[in-house]
Amino acid sequence: MHIETIADLVGHAGTRTTETVYRQEIRPEVAKSAQTMNKIFGDAKPRKSA
Repeated sequence: MHIETIADLVGHAGTRTTETVYRQEIRPEVAKSAQTMNKIFGDAKPRKSA
């Protein structure tokens, strides 16, 4: 979920407060999501568009 979406859902005017308040909860989720993506895609190289 995008930080902007979280900020909007909790009623913050911008993302700075959201990042400050929820930083401890957000970082582990980002790391976990990155690990999942690495498991799915491995070391796949991006395709060059024609």
